[in-house]
Amino acid sequence: MGVSTSRPEAGIAVVTVDFPPVNAVPVRGWYELAEAVRAAGADPAVRCAVLAAAGRGFNAGVDLKEIQRGPGHRALIGANQGCAAAFAAVYDCEVPVVAAVRGFCLGGGIGLVGNADAVVAAEDATFGLPELDRGALGAATHLARLVPQHLLRTLYYTSRTVTAWELHRHGSVWRVVPPDELLPAALELAREIAAKDGSLIRLAKAALNGIDPVDVRRGYRFEQGFTFEAALSGVADRHREAFVSRTSRPSGPSGPSGPSGLSGPSGLSRKSATDHEEEP
Repeated sequence: MGVSTSRPEAGIAVVTVDFPPVNAVPVRGWYELAEAVRAAGADPAVRCAVLAAAGRGFNAGVDLKEIQRGPGHRALIGANQGCAAAFAAVYDCEVPVVAAVRGFCLGGGIGLVGNADAVVAAEDATFGLPELDRGALGAATHLARLVPQHLLRTLYYTSRTVTAWELHRHGSVWRVVPPDELLPAALELAREIAAKDGSLIRLAKAALNGIDPVDVRRGYRFEQGFTFEAALSGVADRHREAFVSRTSRPSGPSGPSGPSGLSGPSGLSRKSATDHEEEP
C-alpha cells in the first residue's frame, strides 16, 4: 500500500498509487507521489514515466475522512499543499508522463491526468469533479485541459462525470482499451516515446511546458484560495460531514466500481461524480 515505482523495461518507469479501497489519497500519499514522479524524471536512464493505480479505480481524490478527523484546518492545508505538489510534479517531470486510467478518476485524479502529457484509458474509465458536492473548489484548471470550456463548466456545476470515449472524441485521451489491456497499451505508448533520444525528449518537454498558454500552478493555487474561503465560512465542513456520514454506511452497488450511467462511445454520465465516489 502506498506509492511504488517499477522499471518494467529500459527507459520506462511506472509509478503506481495504491491506497485501498478506492485510492482516496491521504496527505502523506500526495507527497509520496510527488517525490516518486520527481525521482523518475530525474533518473537519466528514464525517458518516459507511466502513472498508474492499483485497485478499484484510478483516483477518488483526497481522503475527506482524514480532513474531517483532523483538528482545525491542518489536514485541509496539508491536502491542498500535497495536491499542489503532486500535480506540479507530474507537470514538471523532466520526461513525458503517460497516465493509465481505469475506473473512476475524480477530484485530485483530474489534477494528475490533466497535467499528464498523454492519457490512455480503459473502457470503464469515468472522469469528473465532485468538488461542489464536497465543499471544495479546485482542479478546474486541469479539467480545462481535457474538455472544451462549456463542457468544463457543465461538468463542474453539475458534478457529472464524462466517459473515456467522450474524452477520446475531444482528443484528450490517446486510446481507449479494454481494462485488461490498459497497462500494455500505456507501456506501448511509453515505449514509443522512450525510443527517442533522452536529451532531446527532455528538451521537448521543457519546450512544450514553456509555450503552454495557461500557468497550471498559478491557476490551481488561485482555485484553492476559494476552497479555503469555503472552509472558513463553514459551508465546506457541512458538505464534507454529510459525505463522510453517508459513506460510513455500507455502500451498495452504485459505488465507484458500479455502473457509469451511460454506455457507448460518448456522452455525459447521468450519474454525478457523487454517485461514483466513495472514500475510506
